[in-house]
Amino acid sequence: MRYRHFPTVTLALGVVLLVDVLRVFLPAVITIFGQAASTPAELLGAFAFGWFLLALAAPALIRRVGARPVTLAAAVLLVVARLAVNGQPGGRLQLWLATAGLLAGLVWLAGAAATTDRPVPGLALGLAFGALLHTALDTYRSAFFGDWPAWLAAVAVASLFLAGQARPASAAGPGGVRSWLLAGPALLLAGMVALSPAVARTATSYQFGLLRSDPADAVGVATVPLFGAAPLAVAVGGFLLAALASPRRGAWRWLGPVALVAGAVLVALERGELLLPAVLLSAVGLGACLASAGATDGGSRGGTDDTGAPGPDDGGQDLAQGGGQDPARAAGRRGYAAVAGMLVFAVAAVAYYAAYDLGHPNAGVPVAVAVLVAAVALATRPAPARGPARAGGGAGRAAPGPLRPSLPPVWAAASAAVLTLLAAVASDELLSASNRDGPPETVRVVAYNVRMGFGMHGRFDPDALARAAAGADVVALSEVDRGWLLNGGHDTLDLLAERLDMPYVFAPAADPLWGDAVLSRWPLDAARTRPLPAVGAPTGAQALGITVDFSEGVRLAVVATHLQPPPGEDPVVQARAVADFAVRYAAGRPLVVAGDLNTEPGDPAFAEFTRAGLVDALAAARPLPTSPADAPRQQIDHVFVTPDLTAGEAAAPPGTASDHLPVAVTLTLPRG
Repeated sequence: MRYRHFPTVTLALGVVLLVDVLRVFLPAVITIFGQAASTPAELLGAFAFGWFLLALAAPALIRRVGARPVTLAAAVLLVVARLAVNGQPGGRLQLWLATAGLLAGLVWLAGAAATTDRPVPGLALGLAFGALLHTALDTYRSAFFGDWPAWLAAVAVASLFLAGQARPASAAGPGGVRSWLLAGPALLLAGMVALSPAVARTATSYQFGLLRSDPADAVGVATVPLFGAAPLAVAVGGFLLAALASPRRGAWRWLGPVALVAGAVLVALERGELLLPAVLLSAVGLGACLASAGATDGGSRGGTDDTGAPGPDDGGQDLAQGGGQDPARAAGRRGYAAVAGMLVFAVAAVAYYAAYDLGHPNAGVPVAVAVLVAAVALATRPAPARGPARAGGGAGRAAPGPLRPSLPPVWAAASAAVLTLLAAVASDELLSASNRDGPPETVRVVAYNVRMGFGMHGRFDPDALARAAAGADVVALSEVDRGWLLNGGHDTLDLLAERLDMPYVFAPAADPLWGDAVLSRWPLDAARTRPLPAVGAPTGAQALGITVDFSEGVRLAVVATHLQPPPGEDPVVQARAVADFAVRYAAGRPLVVAGDLNTEPGDPAFAEFTRAGLVDALAAARPLPTSPADAPRQQIDHVFVTPDLTAGEAAAPPGTASDHLPVAVTLTLPRG
């Protein structure tokens, strides 16, 4: 590594660590502080936002104590917290370790801002490297988790980061305020859509799913893709190329902001088939906006590039950027800008995801953040390009202009794209179903609300989920998350499907990344989905119909759903809609309706299924409480079948891999 690139790489590694901490902190707020959804959403938001607000004290602390000791101490605490959190099996200690790491990361960010007046190369490289790492680890295992080789790599990364922090920083000029202001919004947009491997895989599964037999049937559902995260390579390469290259001028400078806002609008439309163009547009647009915002950064140091290495004389650019500004005051402005940007991150994230508990519209949140980023980018006027001195301008003096890139844009973008593509191919597994020596006599069906993969103690553990569903032939899943930043950006469905070696069909409910799914050891066919009436509930609901083909004309209709009534009400209207849809979808074939129905035996909604001619497949084993998992009291997860299916061996295996227990039943298929 060239010595002048060291500060850029150090900043990039710090961004990766901060993002990694956020991926633990955000879901910990929901699943640990939130106490299994019993805590009001307003209190959750206040708890999360309060730590970002507390970081506003960091610039004042830096001014009083000094940037170097504060930044170095915060960097050490960030590394220690990030390493320590991996040894925790969830619980309160994990929450507080993640909180300490977040606060340390925010203080470190303010310190880095105080000493860095051209952060765009480091920020862009950090976001791209984080996306590459998350892809290589299949959106799940962080670089700081696993056996001794992973820990050895962790120590190496941490040592490199701390070594960079220990190196004395070069003098910084007054620039960089706008670039640092965009750090938080850029992190949000990158994690929500632009550079998320889980979102890229989900987008590909809507566009290029391998199980789809009839596009007319499968509208609105996603199936297993081939090398699903591969489009992220294009997104990462385009993002880095746009962020590191010289910004566009004239009318061309509108291209990046327009692309970013267009990508956010596609996200706001909440349609799965629009996710892939949303990823690509927002990635390139975000990179271009960062480049524009940093177009005049670092130009006031008179002969240094963005890393502090000697560079061309900047001439009159010092005056244009306010070169006479007090360095301490400039450092404080950058520190406050960095923290303010992270406050935007916190407010937007809370506003977007709290909507699924509070019921307010949230589609405009990513659009509003994209518009903010675009406005800051367009408000920055790039300095004129360097060129020969004009007559009378002084011998050998170049015209003022933007500094040269610290990293070769084409080389960096191409390398990142190739590495991301290799990571996507290596981490993905091809899931395929085939008939197993003719139709079986019995089928084991499991219905499981997986709570986005988080157990009762707040730990994300797809291995435990797979163990809970072991032995199943068909699995109906509820509360499936495929890339929400709030939950760490994991593709829970793909992770579980790989562990069970079952292909899947996914249907969106709240948005294209959250819904219900069916997995099967036999081929799946004729997928259909129906949105259910909201009846005042804040979270959307749907019914997914899919046909399991056992060969030789033996077929089983399966409908997976998760009823979402308003708090304290019975989901009668939704139950009636599901029962009607299921009977019509089955069209006389054997039928299974399974999922978290949020109703108990004897309730009116429960009666809607029996009124439709379905039978409670778990009746022989009742009472069979399934929620909450650590002390089950409510019987709200159910399997209903048509009378031609004989049910037996019903059970609710104990465990805390989710806040619900799975329900399992063996069905004997009719002959002839």
